[in-house]
Amino acid sequence: MQTFKDFIYKRPQMKEVEANFNKLLTQFELAPSVAAQDDLVKKINALRNDFETMVTLVHIRHSIDTTDEYYEQENDYLDEVTPLYEGLINKYYQSLVTSKFRPELEKRWGAQLFRIADLRLKTFSPAIIPALQSENKLVSKYRKLRASAKIMFEGEERNLSQLEPFMESTDRLLRQRAHQAFSDFFAAHEEEFDEIYDQLVKVRDGMARQLGFTNFIELGYARLSRSDYNPEMVAGYREQILKAVVPAATRLRQRQAKRLNLKSLKYYDESLTFASGNPLPKGGPDQILQNAARMYEELSPETGEFFRYMVDRELMDLVTKQGKAGGGFCTYINNYQAPFIFANFNGSAGDVDVLTHEAGHAFQVYSSRNYKVPEYIWPTLEACEIHSMSMEFFAWPWMNLFFAAEEKYKFAHLSNALLFLAYGVTVDEFQHWVYANPQASPLERKKKWREIEMKYLPHRDYEDNALLQAGGYWFRQGHIFSTPFYYIDYTLAQICAFQFWAKYRNSPKQVFQDYLRLCKAGGSKSFLELVEIADLANPFKDGTIQTTLQPVLEWLDRVDEEVFS
Repeated sequence: MQTFKDFIYKRPQMKEVEANFNKLLTQFELAPSVAAQDDLVKKINALRNDFETMVTLVHIRHSIDTTDEYYEQENDYLDEVTPLYEGLINKYYQSLVTSKFRPELEKRWGAQLFRIADLRLKTFSPAIIPALQSENKLVSKYRKLRASAKIMFEGEERNLSQLEPFMESTDRLLRQRAHQAFSDFFAAHEEEFDEIYDQLVKVRDGMARQLGFTNFIELGYARLSRSDYNPEMVAGYREQILKAVVPAATRLRQRQAKRLNLKSLKYYDESLTFASGNPLPKGGPDQILQNAARMYEELSPETGEFFRYMVDRELMDLVTKQGKAGGGFCTYINNYQAPFIFANFNGSAGDVDVLTHEAGHAFQVYSSRNYKVPEYIWPTLEACEIHSMSMEFFAWPWMNLFFAAEEKYKFAHLSNALLFLAYGVTVDEFQHWVYANPQASPLERKKKWREIEMKYLPHRDYEDNALLQAGGYWFRQGHIFSTPFYYIDYTLAQICAFQFWAKYRNSPKQVFQDYLRLCKAGGSKSFLELVEIADLANPFKDGTIQTTLQPVLEWLDRVDEEVFS
């Protein structure tokens, strides 16, 4: 059995890739029948899988060790050639949507492929290849800058992930120092973060205008293949969050201050949910993995099979270490039909959260891995997050395996999920403003962030932290740099996950079947079509958020917080 370390990386030679791709495209355009074109689509997709497998292997291995010179060089190379590959995909989409056999091909492959193709055609021109290369390099520069953090704290050199347990300490002074140390890294590199982002905004705005868009907002939505909602619908959704969630979030923060015996919360207090300490996993990484294996065996036959596959093939890298990129993600290695989970375990409850979250992504892509269309392996990003956030809740019946105080964990998990919604729309509104005002200065951007932050997070008090008071919190949010507009997705998915959570308590077997049906659909449908497949309410519909929040707030209100103090 091959494990991840056996997966072979070979640098894609772009001249060869281009020659083979163009040959197949010529044959596709000259094909005399739908059957011939259908066969050529399969051959083109095989070429795509080859290239994307190599890109993914480099992404994973470079993320695991950003100091590895070989994979750093390969990452730099792929930053250069991936835009050329995107140009080939653009040519393929052009051939696909203009095919004289399009109606027959749509019946064969589904309408969603053609929706994606129509949208993606708007996002590329050979003229923007230099700009795409610049964008890739800037995003890599941001990731490497973050990963370079070496912070002396409590007698040891630590990266950003290793500071997080101290940021949840019950010792308020230690907690404050840890938050300050975390923020100080970004403050020390403020000019670099500002410069990277300023260049990214200008590069993206320039691309959008070259492609005929008014600004990057339109291009950003097309890049994300958002086919059934638009910025106006998102603005209405944010308004629902403002009215329904922000007051509830403020009340939760007031309850938290009371639990912590504080007159008011400071920013460094928000990460401590209980005066007695946040729930901590009972064991280290190995025990968490063992418990997860048991949980997925008992949850369903499908999840049991999936998790055995992941463990047997060593498709997870979970523990934080120096030189490792921050955060967590799940990706997919096409030619091996293998999901991969990347995380930074640091001894906090977040270790369990990130594992169940990324396992939700991995289970979805494992469930849809047999689609022959690469576009259908993953859905669009907001739909992807339904799988991950819902899996966090499906794991609840097994939290006694991970935590001595499982109810304490559940309260923290559910309340933090609700609190996140207000932050999520803060990130989204900020990005809309940034790309509507691309000539704004770094100072103006930070000022606007702080203004929007105060709108959705009126309870947040940065005390005397100069960077955060000035509006620099967003430096730490990698999505803003790497994947513009990919953040509202988490909040949309959270509303869907809350619906799964509420229904699962009453009908676990039936609701898990709804979830399984959603996972197996992969990316074969648009976001709102997938919501319908899963028997969930449309988050954009007025009133959905208020209705969805009701059982969540009722559950949180019934909890006697005294038992956790």
